[in-house]
Amino acid sequence: MSRRLAGGAVALAALTAGTVPAAHAGQPGPVDVQLLSITDFHGYLQPYDDAANGQVKLPDGTVLKVGGAAYNAAHLERLRAGKKNSILFSVGDNFSGWPFEVDAFRDEPTIEVLNKLGVRFSTVGNHELDVSAGFLKDHMMKGRCFGTVDVDSCFTDSAGNRFRGADFPFYTGNIVGAKTGKPILKPYNIEWVRGDGGRKVPVGFIDLTVPDTPAGSTSYQPDLRSLPLLETANKYAAELKRRGVKAIVANVHDGGSADGAGFDGCKDPHGPVIDFARQASPDIDAIFTGHWHAGFNCTIADPAGHPRPVIEGLNHGRLISEIDLRLDARGEVIRGETRAVNHPVTRDIAPDPDVQKIADYWTARGNERSAQPLARQTGDFTRTQNGSGESTMGDLAADVQYWAAGTSRKGRADLALVATKPVTGSNAVARDLPYAKGTGAGDADGRVTFGEAWSAYGYGNPILTVTVTGEQIHQALEQQWQGAKFAPFAVSENVRYSYDASRPAGDRVDPAHVTIDGKPLDPSKKYRLAALAYTLIGADGYTAFTGFTGAYRNELPDHEAFVAYLKAHPVIGPAPLGRVAPAAS
Repeated sequence: MSRRLAGGAVALAALTAGTVPAAHAGQPGPVDVQLLSITDFHGYLQPYDDAANGQVKLPDGTVLKVGGAAYNAAHLERLRAGKKNSILFSVGDNFSGWPFEVDAFRDEPTIEVLNKLGVRFSTVGNHELDVSAGFLKDHMMKGRCFGTVDVDSCFTDSAGNRFRGADFPFYTGNIVGAKTGKPILKPYNIEWVRGDGGRKVPVGFIDLTVPDTPAGSTSYQPDLRSLPLLETANKYAAELKRRGVKAIVANVHDGGSADGAGFDGCKDPHGPVIDFARQASPDIDAIFTGHWHAGFNCTIADPAGHPRPVIEGLNHGRLISEIDLRLDARGEVIRGETRAVNHPVTRDIAPDPDVQKIADYWTARGNERSAQPLARQTGDFTRTQNGSGESTMGDLAADVQYWAAGTSRKGRADLALVATKPVTGSNAVARDLPYAKGTGAGDADGRVTFGEAWSAYGYGNPILTVTVTGEQIHQALEQQWQGAKFAPFAVSENVRYSYDASRPAGDRVDPAHVTIDGKPLDPSKKYRLAALAYTLIGADGYTAFTGFTGAYRNELPDHEAFVAYLKAHPVIGPAPLGRVAPAAS
C-alpha cells in the first residue's frame, strides 16, 4: 500500500472512531488547509434571478436563488471563520463580464470586488486574454492607464480612488509567446501555510489555461500559443517536488461535465479536464476546474490508483468550491482525509454591506455611462432586410469594422464583412438603432447613447485583419445559401456585388460581378479582409476563410470600435440600400 493511501486509510479509520491520530513524539502535528475557489465570475456583481445566472437546482428539484458579489463575500466570511489556513483563489474568467456596468468600464469593477473578497491569486482563463497579454499584465495587474483617465481607463472606484490594478497575481504555465515559447506569466505559485509552533509548510499551485485560448473567438491572439495541459502540469509537478513541495494542486481553466447528480455530485464524468484528471501526475493532490460553467464534485483515481478530488463551481458567482486538505508531518496530503464540497451562494443571509456598496456604485455609474450621448443619427438603422439580405444596421456594422481596421497601418483592409443572420451561433448585429425625436428642451433629435450603441453591435469579439484570396471571398458569398437557410453578409461601403438566386447553390455569385473599390474581384489575388474572429474561425457556420494568414488583431474590439466610430462621426445617417442586388435578368 502506498504511503499516501496508507496514511489516509489510518486517518479515515480514526476519524470514523471519533478521534484524530496524534503526532508521534517529537514530530509536528498535521496541518489543515482550506482551499476556496470561484470560477467564471465574469463580473456578475449584482444578483440575477434567471436560471443561467442566478439559480441552482438541488437533486430533489428545489430551486435556490443564488449569486451576487455581496452574498459571495458573506458566505466566504462564514466559510473562513476559525480557519487558520484558508486560501481563496480564482480558476479564471474573472473578466469579460456581460453585465454592462463592468463591460463598459474595462472590467475594473470586477477587480475592485475581487480585491475586496481577498482573492490570493488567479489562473489565466481564456477571457483574461480578450484584450491582450500586455493589457492583462500592465493594466489589470499593475494598474497602468491608457487613454484619458476616468474616460477610457483607470476609472474612479467606489472609494474615490483611481484604479490601481489587482492586489493579486495571475499565473499560467501553458500560454507562451508564439516566438519565444516562454510562459507569458509565472507558471505556478507556492503558498505557505502555518503548522504548530509557527512551522511553515508549502502548498504548490500549477495554473493552467484552456489550450485553445490563442485561437478562440474572443481571445484570439496571434502572438501567443499554448502548450498541452498534461505535459505542462506534469513538468511543473516534478519541478515543485524537486523544490520540496509535497502538497500540489492543479488550478485548471478547462472543464468537463459530471453534474447529472447535481452541482455537488458526480455522474457520468467526461470532458477534457476529466481526461486530464485520470492522467495527470500522482504528485498532484487536488484539481480545481472551470471554463465549462458546470457544477460537479468528483473523486477520480490518479494513475497510481489514489483518490483525488476534481471540482468545478459553475459560473457567475453561483457556487464557492471548497477542498480541505490535511498535511502530514512531511507536508504530504493525507488523501483519505481530503474533503470537497460545492457551496451554493444562497441569498438567505445578510449580504456584505461593503461589497454591496461597491456593486451598487458601479451599477449607478453604468446607468450614467449608458445615457451618455455619443452621436446623432438622421434616420433609422434597422436589421430589417430587403430581398437581398441587406439592412441599414448591417451596412453600418460592416462600415464600423472597415473603419476600425483602417485606423492603423497594420490593420488596414481592402474590405470588411459581417454576418447579419449567421448560420449558427451569436449575431453581432444585435439590435436596431431607431431614430428618436427629442421630447423636450435640450433633448436632441436622434441622439445615440453609449448604451444604445453597446447593445446594437458587438458581443466582445476582436476585429481581425487577415489575408485571404479572392476565391475565398467568393466562396464566402456563396455560403450565404446553405440548404434552406439564407445567411447573408453585410459588406463595407466600397463593395458591390450581384447574385442570381435562380442558379444552384454554390454557383450564384459570379466573381466578375463583385467589385472592391470599383475593381472586379480577382479569385487568384490576395486581399486584406476585416472581420470578426468569430466569423473567420468558422464559429458562425461559414468555412470559406479556413486557412487565412497574416492575422492582425486590431486594437479595438467590436463594442469599443463602435463607440469610437460614433465619436469620430458625430452625425450618421442610413445610406440607401444597394450594395447587394439581384443579377439583371
